Amino acid sequence: MKILVINSGSSSIKFQLLDMADEAVLASGLVERIGEPQGLIKCTLRPGTDKELVVKKTESIADHTGGMRLAVEILLDKDQGVIADKSDVGAIGHRVVHGGEDFHQPTVITAEVLTAIEKNIPLAPLHNPANMDGIRVARELFVGVVQVAVFDTAFHQTIPPHAYHYALPYELYEQERIRRYGFHGTSHKFVAGECARVMGRPLAELNLITIHLGNGCSMTAVENGKSVDTSLGFTPLEGLVMGTRSGDVDPAIHAFLARNCNMDIEAIDRLLNKDSGLKGLCGLNDMRDIHAAIAAGNERAKLALQVQTYRNKKYIGAFMAVLGRVDGIVFTAGIGENDGVVRAMSLQGLEPFGITLDHEANGRRSTQPALLSTAESRVQVWVIPTNEELAIARETKAVLSR
Repeated sequence: MKILVINSGSSSIKFQLLDMADEAVLASGLVERIGEPQGLIKCTLRPGTDKELVVKKTESIADHTGGMRLAVEILLDKDQGVIADKSDVGAIGHRVVHGGEDFHQPTVITAEVLTAIEKNIPLAPLHNPANMDGIRVARELFVGVVQVAVFDTAFHQTIPPHAYHYALPYELYEQERIRRYGFHGTSHKFVAGECARVMGRPLAELNLITIHLGNGCSMTAVENGKSVDTSLGFTPLEGLVMGTRSGDVDPAIHAFLARNCNMDIEAIDRLLNKDSGLKGLCGLNDMRDIHAAIAAGNERAKLALQVQTYRNKKYIGAFMAVLGRVDGIVFTAGIGENDGVVRAMSLQGLEPFGITLDHEANGRRSTQPALLSTAESRVQVWVIPTNEELAIARETKAVLSR
């Protein structure tokens, strides 16, 4: 079976076509700058083979329908395409950011499911409408093909009430559904499963801390294979220090900014989401640029790195307390997979808790799962590349086999 995975954003569509017989990637691409004067589509066909081909096109792409049509044209091209007909696609898996409390697992998309996704737009106003655009277009272009929604929030629906409730008037939960939801669930679930595989143990017997560090960052406590707490909350703003997002701050800062800096709620929201985090501390939000600035003597860049890794370490300690016993810590995503300095600083001083890093192993780059802890370490430390597209494809295939 061939499965097409679609991640539809507000002005972009990321897609990947996989052959699930061997989980080979047949095509991977990105449509971006949708709605702008000059759009761009880049698609790699048969990546990693001797027939690999990169196709690029720049033209005006008015909407998501136009973007997906361009992608399908490349996939179907009679000379270089990877499918002979649309019917070759057995199913389509869609990333949907917010399922609220309605969805605990991936599900076949029906009219009722679409209504529920729409109902959750207030919880993810920037993401769910774009996700729905991708679903709508795919249903138009692939009539009769099963469409499956895979929710970022679903993995975290096992978090117990005492961990997801905020200490706010209970009516706000009942009426407005304000609670911790968590995000990056597809990534956390995938790397937890991969960690169990490389450790050679059943996931249901493992306690893990999974750490997703990219421009967005989150950490999850996984107990016996299930998420029991996570750093991201009602929105993707809470928790760790991120590229442009503040993570945890004193809630009274919002009122202080309004009273003393003449900022309205929209300006405060923009400040915390777009102009804070690493960018707010040093003007840079790419960790590679921050390391270069530190090497050049930039003290604020050094501070930004210290603030982020200190916050990481605090959350690791908190989640060790939540779990009681920790079998493994997993780093993943762009920074987590590639930045040994961030990993080392995030674990520095945790040796009394049974975490001993092998600094030579930590300094090596690897595109495969790699053990970073010493043989004496009670807690294994791993770097495991995430693969959300493959995870969505696997979830989609599993839904079809139920």
